[in-house]
Amino acid sequence: MDGETLTWIFLIGGIVLMALEWVIPSGMSVILGFSGLLVGLIRFLGFLDDPITATLAWFIISSVLTIATLPFLKKYFGGESSFKVADEDFEAMDQIVDVVEPIDDLTSEGRIRFQGISWQARSMEGEIPAGTQVRIVYRDNTTWIVEPVGKLDEPDTQRLKQKN
Repeated sequence: MDGETLTWIFLIGGIVLMALEWVIPSGMSVILGFSGLLVGLIRFLGFLDDPITATLAWFIISSVLTIATLPFLKKYFGGESSFKVADEDFEAMDQIVDVVEPIDDLTSEGRIRFQGISWQARSMEGEIPAGTQVRIVYRDNTTWIVEPVGKLDEPDTQRLKQKN
């Protein structure tokens, strides 16, 4: 392979790698492509005649550019990050849901509709008819333990009556 062909490989390869950034966005292909363009330009000017030296120069330039630009890329082009609690039970607590099938405190045969899915449910005490709304208290294995919505509101109304 003659020197001119290798120079064109570096130049065209650099352009292709930089264009590849549109398909695989990561910043790495731009760095590798820019290094290829730089080595191709150096070869075109006649400073790197040996193919092994040119390849080694491309490797070193790519490594140096990667290490030098990494803090900049992380600071200004960092990916999106977010934090979400992954505890389903914690997120479900105090959610108001509808009773699909009657619920009692003895069996887990009753059902509620939570997040668009029918789940087994059991009440904390007493029976709850279908069509009413309940509040999720906690989960026991795959069964949600619920209480009627008005149950937490009752002490507040009793306190208001006592104040008057």
